[in-house]
Amino acid sequence: MDIFNEIQELTKDLNVSVKSLRKTGEDYARAYTNYRIALAKELLILKNEGYAITLAGDIARGKPEIAKLKFEEISKEAIYKANQEAINSTKLKIKIIQEQLNKEYSSDLPN
Repeated sequence: MDIFNEIQELTKDLNVSVKSLRKTGEDYARAYTNYRIALAKELLILKNEGYAITLAGDIARGKPEIAKLKFEEISKEAIYKANQEAINSTKLKIKIIQEQLNKEYSSDLPN
């Protein structure tokens, strides 16, 4: 594959990753929201049961349903960040190939 085609292919990959970033970002935001809402509800329940708010936080976070939501949030965040890194990596590859193309093009020019 020549350099120009390689840039074209990487650009297509970049476009796919950018579109995917929107979905993974929404998934992450949804998971974060679900966790925070459930945690807040649980904290209110524990506070109404008489637990000190500092202790209630630890108790609430240790409940399986809250811990599962936190796991979902962390997992979605990791996927989102991995997608961002894939985009950055692809952009760097394109830049490197473009520089290589520029060098090859400039060396073909007469002095």
